Amino acid sequence: MEKKTRRSIPLTTQILVAAIGGIAFGAVVGPWASNLKFIGDIFIRLIQMSVVLLVMSAVAGAVGSGDGQDVGKMGFHTFKWIIGFTVVAAGLGVALSMLIQPGIGIDIASAEDIANATVESTSLQETILNFAPTNIIYSMSEGSMVPCIVFALFFGIAMGAYAKQTGNRVIVDWVASLNVVITNIIKNVMKVAPIGIFCLLANVAGSTGLKVILPMLKFLVLLLIGDAIQFILYVPLTSILCKVNPFKMPKKFAKMSIMAVTTTSGAICLPTKMEDEVTKFGVSRKVASFTGPITMSMNSCGAAQCYVAAIFFMAQSTGIQMTTYQIGMAILLSCLMCMGTISVPGGSVIVYTFLATSLGLPLESIAILIGIDWFAGMFRTLMNVDVDVMVGMLVANKIGEFDRDVCNEKKVVTY
Repeated sequence: MEKKTRRSIPLTTQILVAAIGGIAFGAVVGPWASNLKFIGDIFIRLIQMSVVLLVMSAVAGAVGSGDGQDVGKMGFHTFKWIIGFTVVAAGLGVALSMLIQPGIGIDIASAEDIANATVESTSLQETILNFAPTNIIYSMSEGSMVPCIVFALFFGIAMGAYAKQTGNRVIVDWVASLNVVITNIIKNVMKVAPIGIFCLLANVAGSTGLKVILPMLKFLVLLLIGDAIQFILYVPLTSILCKVNPFKMPKKFAKMSIMAVTTTSGAICLPTKMEDEVTKFGVSRKVASFTGPITMSMNSCGAAQCYVAAIFFMAQSTGIQMTTYQIGMAILLSCLMCMGTISVPGGSVIVYTFLATSLGLPLESIAILIGIDWFAGMFRTLMNVDVDVMVGMLVANKIGEFDRDVCNEKKVVTY
């Protein structure tokens, strides 16, 4: 007898349907939808429980399995593109903020009622100091990505040196195997992603609705326009340098983009992003394992644009005219504060407070930014994740680890 094959619905389609359904359900039932939030939180936690180990095993494996020259090249080209893209994004944020003026017409007195949150500031020196871990176990338990990456880099270098000196590759193989096991765990968790995303968005639509969005529509439109401009600039640039078909790229971003918009977390998107880099964009697994975690923590084009726009919003909404010096500092501080601060939802609250304090802007204007932070996070994370992949492509192309046939859909590989 001839067996009939059942065609499964792609995960991307399932997530998209779940996202639309969750928003519609939340809008209809209202605040009751918040009862579903715990289900979405379970999904987020199941991903988060594996992300730290995925990051550390991927980075250590990529560094330890290559030679020092390869690691140096990957590091140089990764940070070159991270800095370049981030500065462009921050500059774009300045231009759009001066043109759209998102803070004009906002009543800060009523804005304070929108959000009731406790925020605390942290200095730039303290932020940079925290990149170096004192207790790696504590950093892992806190989910502090940058310290974990720093440790993984040192561990990978030492592991590679040991394997080269002794010829014993047991630990190198063990780390590689651990990475495969953690990847398999995450693949299994992703099977319930549509359910988790439905519940998360139902809660947002039911408990928040449009009451916070409407006053800040100009701010959110600014972020949307900025993301579109960046995408229009970066995709052709990447396609030209990598010599691939640019028209095939947008649909390749679909799955990770939906994940970015619905979860607003670069950390949650990391496993999907790394897999798609290899299977859809032609980046070698070695490069994806190295650039993926690093760009997640340090490449934040969407965040840089958002932070600059937030600075202008805080100034415009309180009638403060920013000087040229303040604008320059806004760009510099926004770029610096992108490093390792926005891998999970809500981390931008501390950044907003730091920026306001550093530039002498009233803290009262932060309240309304907190109120729409989930929605702003959609646009931040979308650009962060998509540009992460383009950085991986550019690095892989530069060091000869890029497969154009995969990117041009002439060849199929597995992750």
